[in-house]
Amino acid sequence: MPKQYGYIHVSTKEQNEERQIIALTEAGITSKQLYIDKQSGKDFNRPEYIKLLKKLHRGDLLYIKSIDRLGRNYKEIQEQWRFLTKEKGVDICILDMPLLDTRKDKDLTGILIADIVLQLLSYVAETERDMIRQRQKEGIKAAIARGIHLGRPKRELDESFFNALNAWKSGQMTCKQAAASCGMSLSNFRYHAEKV
Repeated sequence: MPKQYGYIHVSTKEQNEERQIIALTEAGITSKQLYIDKQSGKDFNRPEYIKLLKKLHRGDLLYIKSIDRLGRNYKEIQEQWRFLTKEKGVDICILDMPLLDTRKDKDLTGILIADIVLQLLSYVAETERDMIRQRQKEGIKAAIARGIHLGRPKRELDESFFNALNAWKSGQMTCKQAAASCGMSLSNFRYHAEKV
């Protein structure tokens, strides 16, 4: 008996997957049938996606909200689509793009149209990922040019550090104890000890 599944993907743990859950629930997918990954879409080495692949069998139906939720790498999206539809014999329905529903129009023209749309949307997904990276690089460069410090704020070395440093150098404390006494990690303590 064919089963239905839903796949949800967000790129970071901070992103909200709620709109995807709502769309897939409206399509009839229960929470037990949903597989959710919260990590980069650069490749398909994702724990929930791998679990889903093991569950999928010939004739099953996989719902995905939009093609960029499957992935953002043009070549890998194409490969996964062919693997799922040809090798595993799974039907796929992309909710935001009705032309990408392998249950419909299984004649040569329907397959051709679906392939063209898939290639176009896969290209757009990867291009968008590249544009996000470029905007990020430009933003960082502009911030640095304005004198904005990126990353963690630099810690000012206070008296507790120098007391711990002296105790370590005189052999009263181990390096690990000295680091703990001034609230630093061992590597951070060593880094600052070498700089002083």
